[in-house]
Amino acid sequence: MKNEFLAKSNGETIMEHTENLINNFKNFFTIYSEINVDKELLLLACIYHDLGKINKKFQSKLSGQKQNGELPHGLLSTSFIDSKSLSENGFDKSDIKVLSYSVALHHERDLSEISEEDFSSEIELMNIEADYFLKYLEKLQNIYFDYVNKNIEENLKYSIFKIENEKVKLKKLSKKYYKLNGRIYSQDFILSEKETFETFQKYVMLKGLLNKIDYAASSYIPVEEKNDFLEEKMDDFLKNVLKKDNPKNDWNELQKFMIRNQNENVVVVAQTGYGKTEAGLLWIGNNKGFFTLPLRVAINSIFSRVKNQIVIEKLENRIGLLHSDFREIYIEDIKKKEKNNLEKMDNDELFMYMDKTKQLSLPLTVCTIDQLFDFVFRAPGFELKVATLSYSKVVIDEIQMYSTDLLAYLIYGLKYITDFGGKFAIMTATLPGIITDLLKKEEIKFVTTEPFINDKKRHNLKVLKEVINAKFIKENYKDNKILVVCNTVKKSKQIYEDLKNLGIECKELNLLHSRFIKKDRAEKEKEISEFANPKRFKENVKKERELKNICENGIWIGTQVVEASLDLDFDILVTELSDLNGLFQRMGRCYRNREILDEKYNCYVFTEECSGIKSSKAVIDKEIHQKSKEALINIDGLLTEKEKLELIDKVYSTESLKDTEYYGKLVKNIYALKNYIVEYEKTKSEVQKIFRNIASRDIIPKIIYRENKKEIKKNIEILQKKAKGLNEKERKNLRSEKIEARREINQFKVAIPEYEFDDISPEQVEKIEINDYETLIILDCDYSYEKGFEVKIKNRDFFEDNTF
Repeated sequence: MKNEFLAKSNGETIMEHTENLINNFKNFFTIYSEINVDKELLLLACIYHDLGKINKKFQSKLSGQKQNGELPHGLLSTSFIDSKSLSENGFDKSDIKVLSYSVALHHERDLSEISEEDFSSEIELMNIEADYFLKYLEKLQNIYFDYVNKNIEENLKYSIFKIENEKVKLKKLSKKYYKLNGRIYSQDFILSEKETFETFQKYVMLKGLLNKIDYAASSYIPVEEKNDFLEEKMDDFLKNVLKKDNPKNDWNELQKFMIRNQNENVVVVAQTGYGKTEAGLLWIGNNKGFFTLPLRVAINSIFSRVKNQIVIEKLENRIGLLHSDFREIYIEDIKKKEKNNLEKMDNDELFMYMDKTKQLSLPLTVCTIDQLFDFVFRAPGFELKVATLSYSKVVIDEIQMYSTDLLAYLIYGLKYITDFGGKFAIMTATLPGIITDLLKKEEIKFVTTEPFINDKKRHNLKVLKEVINAKFIKENYKDNKILVVCNTVKKSKQIYEDLKNLGIECKELNLLHSRFIKKDRAEKEKEISEFANPKRFKENVKKERELKNICENGIWIGTQVVEASLDLDFDILVTELSDLNGLFQRMGRCYRNREILDEKYNCYVFTEECSGIKSSKAVIDKEIHQKSKEALINIDGLLTEKEKLELIDKVYSTESLKDTEYYGKLVKNIYALKNYIVEYEKTKSEVQKIFRNIASRDIIPKIIYRENKKEIKKNIEILQKKAKGLNEKERKNLRSEKIEARREINQFKVAIPEYEFDDISPEQVEKIEINDYETLIILDCDYSYEKGFEVKIKNRDFFEDNTF
């Protein structure tokens, strides 16, 4: 066997790849020097992790001569660990065990079919190749001791490989250090609870950081970019933006509180418009941070705002966006720059930016919680996220909007990451008391303070013990902007049709819900945001609107999608009751920052026969709906921010909810995560389905497919192109084309509930196979820009009544 052993098909050698890891290891600790991980063990893991690739079958595979019976290289790498020498030189049994399992499982592979005999046999065969690799092993050993003696100890020298008489001696590790098909779990009946947790924590940190360093080296990206900019950029934002409007402007009390408590877990309540985004960034400071929100539209908006108004420069090294469509958003940004003749990234820069985002290497990431907190199910590979979060700060914005499932995952996840050293800040407009009680129950320490509210009079509320109706809406429509929010798509469409029948002109009437194709929904969100722009009262904006001839009166009818994702300011809100949290979110779209100057009502809530409550597919908890209704009975007139929070305390306290199904489910979910989930039992895809609660199917309406058939087929052809035979530049160009093609196709998709799709006649469904993993579903249904998706089945009412 020749002296050069390859690690990758691109020609990179094992030695080059290992040196890449070592450089990433060193760079990591120049940024995060105080991480709770054994640096010597981690450096050893970086050195050992890929040495098993010297085996003949792996090397043959890279040269295109694949052989049967190849064993995972991580497993074979364990044979390089000199456990005897390590044991004699300060490493205890748990250290070597953690090291061995981290190396063996750094790529999660199914080892269940591998026999002890095959394992031993492959190691024995590898001894032949190992002798050719001797000079590299000696070099790696010298690198190890150079680093250790310079940074950790002085003048240490012992063998980390089994080398005798210039011969490498590889053999299987003792079962006390590594057992084939074994795992290190958080529960071990042999060790004490304290010893078990310490060993498991050590393992999670070691394997997680090994994975992080290895993936970065394989992607040729920095393992971490340093946050040395955010505090300075926040100062610039204060001076150049806030003080530009008013020289007396300064950080408000919320923002100052967050600065003072940068080193603490924080739970704060602050009303809409109080600067929670700035407060969260000030709390993160020059640390690694994640900013999470419940809705993707809000995430995209925050990302856009922070990168354009605060971070501004060197974006690809500083801030990332992470959700399932983030690549498409990056491509869109590039296209916008191209359109405006601005300097744009080339493909190499774009893919590095994508890789840094995906590998959690950027200092600041705006993301959905499923991108982080899916680790609570501890599927194979979860260690990387936990290790990363152990030195990160996580902002949870608008926690009250999460379902009982997601809330349970969040609370358990916060307990998990704080145990590992991470920090969190919960910032919300309304905080259900059960959340703080559950945090305390889990012994999660945090600081809090009185809510940050002002005495602006924004909402004058009228509670109507009636069913929401179009007649009432028309009577209140007088050269103004009315927002109507219904609990379900069916109800919103019904109100829309009723208003049309009452003579409201179509140009003044608009509908927005989740059943529009992506392209149309984006357009509608743009329209409603422009129509109800909170800044429209400023003189310069007012003149712009006059020049554009923007209509200043109209009615928008929507569902939950308008609750917290869009920056809107309507004159009047008319809504049916969902629950108190939902109601106050909806009220936040009316008189967003304005003060009401007369005694007229500007918010009307209808409490009778509300949609989305009763059926088996109800979208709103029946008991909380009823408690919300009871809390509102005596409300009539001005409702201050303080009174809103008092109502929230009344409805969502543990005392109020302790006997409800809602609270029972929440507690049960947390208990299940703590006691019934066993590490590594679920696959990553299973966890994603559970966590994202995927119960919908993306379809393209047939009418949309026909109108755009040529474009869709062109993009399908791009997705079907093969990379085989292409050089590196051509591969990157094709990858870029495929991301753009997928983005273009997705513009024509709409998500419909799985239970509804299952009931649709097979004759209405046409499937177009893109590849082994992707299929386009074309559905024969009604669709229009005016009303969105509508099913062509007899029992339509049953299904539509339970969809936002």
